[in-house]
Amino acid sequence: MRKLSLLLFCAALLALPGLVSAQSASEPVQTESTIEVGTDAVSDAEIRGRIERLLREFSGYDKVRVSVSEGVVTLSGTVIDNTAKDQLTKIADRVAGVVAINNKTELSASLEERLTPAAERIANRARDLMANAPIFLVAVAAFLVVAIGGWFLTSRLPVWDRIAPNRFISDVYRAVARIVFIVLGVVLALDILNATALIGAVLGAAGVVGLALGFAVRDTVENFIASILLSLRQPFRPDDFVDIQGDTGIVARLTSRATILISPEGNHIRIPNATVYKGRIVNFTRDPHRRFDFELGVDADADLAAAMATAVAALEGLSFVLNDPAVGAWVEKVGDSNVVLIFTGWVDQRKTSFPKARGEAIRTAKTALESAGFGLPEPIYRVRLDGQAPGGPPHHEAAQERPVRPAASTADETALPAASDPARKEHAQTEAASRERALGENEENLLDPSQKAE
Repeated sequence: MRKLSLLLFCAALLALPGLVSAQSASEPVQTESTIEVGTDAVSDAEIRGRIERLLREFSGYDKVRVSVSEGVVTLSGTVIDNTAKDQLTKIADRVAGVVAINNKTELSASLEERLTPAAERIANRARDLMANAPIFLVAVAAFLVVAIGGWFLTSRLPVWDRIAPNRFISDVYRAVARIVFIVLGVVLALDILNATALIGAVLGAAGVVGLALGFAVRDTVENFIASILLSLRQPFRPDDFVDIQGDTGIVARLTSRATILISPEGNHIRIPNATVYKGRIVNFTRDPHRRFDFELGVDADADLAAAMATAVAALEGLSFVLNDPAVGAWVEKVGDSNVVLIFTGWVDQRKTSFPKARGEAIRTAKTALESAGFGLPEPIYRVRLDGQAPGGPPHHEAAQERPVRPAASTADETALPAASDPARKEHAQTEAASRERALGENEENLLDPSQKAE
């Protein structure tokens, strides 16, 4: 019983707003005019006649009945929609002598009455469209003339190629010019249709759509802008050996979307231009002279100055090592079982394979040190055994001789296989890059050797 009472109370609360609104709708509408008395007051018959004559001038009020008593107008019957009902109240309110308006009209339930005004509006709009068809065709023709003329001018005139630094930028100029001509065509068409007020709305809608698309394809737009900037800056040339964010290889092409590298293993690496523009680029080819370095460890008791002089002399004797800048050497650190020496030298990358030159320099320096009697000790670790006397290893172990390092080979160390000759450069990467450019002939290569590099 308690639950039933609670449900009834909730239902009453839900129905209360509807009852209040219905009551407010049925209440008379008070007018702001002054209530007149005496002989100057307008009679109820005159008010009724005036309202009925006004309603006959409007469509949709054929079934509205008007009654007036002491200046209070009561409207009953049916109307098409709520808009007509509100308009009916406003019409009656404008009549002189009306004290209050009690609008009791209801919405018509007849489907024919509800559809007839819509059909009339559609027919009127169709007639207006047919009447305005010639001017509309003129506006469309004007738009097409401007748009097609702009496309023809941007495609045929060579001025874009002269003012742009490369073909990619000239295509961008052409695209922007075509958009400008299209906008001019739209403005001209709207002006012919006397609808220039729509220009602001169209431009505002275009701005909102452009902003939404910009957020949706932000990465694509960023990549496109990076392509434009890279084509202007030209940070590298075709066949340059570069390192871009950890990816190393020879530059094959720079397209409108990505930079293509050929790695030393022959793999194709596609790096988005946005990454290239914002990333760290190391160009190993811009300066043909490149330094190699390596380290060797010698005995801690050895004459370090003599060891460095021996290795430097051996490196200076190599034909591919440049005299200027000179070969360098210094002590890097003291290791666990040796002293680490650093050796440097410079080569001309146009004539020498850099990895082969470095490898041959290491081999030559190692051979020279060993031939001069300098040991290159391997790492030695001291092992402490629990329970053994601290005086050292057993006598029979101490009596054993230390192993003797084999003497350096007296064979001709300069005789190298052809594959290891530093003067023999590898052309596989360059050939792969050339093949990549040949396969991409239909796609624009933004690298232009005729332009000034960054």
